[in-house]
Amino acid sequence: MAKKITLHEIVKYPDPVLAKRGAPVTVFDDKLKTLVEEMFESMYVAQGIGLAAPQIGLSQRLTVIDISFKKDPEAKIVLINPEIIEREGEQYEEEGCLSLPEIREKVKRAARVKVRAQNTDGEWFEIEGEELLSRAFQHEIDHLDGILFIDRLSRLKKDLTVRKIKKLIKNGEW
Repeated sequence: MAKKITLHEIVKYPDPVLAKRGAPVTVFDDKLKTLVEEMFESMYVAQGIGLAAPQIGLSQRLTVIDISFKKDPEAKIVLINPEIIEREGEQYEEEGCLSLPEIREKVKRAARVKVRAQNTDGEWFEIEGEELLSRAFQHEIDHLDGILFIDRLSRLKKDLTVRKIKKLIKNGEW
């Protein structure tokens, strides 16, 4: 019998869990592996390429990324307790976020990063990413630190974006 996968609802801005630094993951068990599977499935259903635990209401330092969006099983990346240990170059590209549906803005990020993280067995590893993968790493690790991509915009752009969201909330469209 196939294991039943629970799909998690994506938490939207301005939920307070999104502004909180996630707690380190300390238990590496089957429950964690199941959660990782559920996060990938929830991300795919929501049409995303990355999903951080705070986005499903869990204040933990865990994120899943698949920039191939299911096309390449080898492209599935799990980062537990990640930290960026190297940054290089600069890119300025448009980003979106499952917790900020319909909002897209250009964000400045490093062009290449190296990340140190743990896998679902608790083993440490390093991984590098360039361009879209680099952006995904930085975007998702920001989530674990309680930072949203709109926090990286100019004050004016952020204020305009937040005003737009408040209007959508008021109209029951968020």
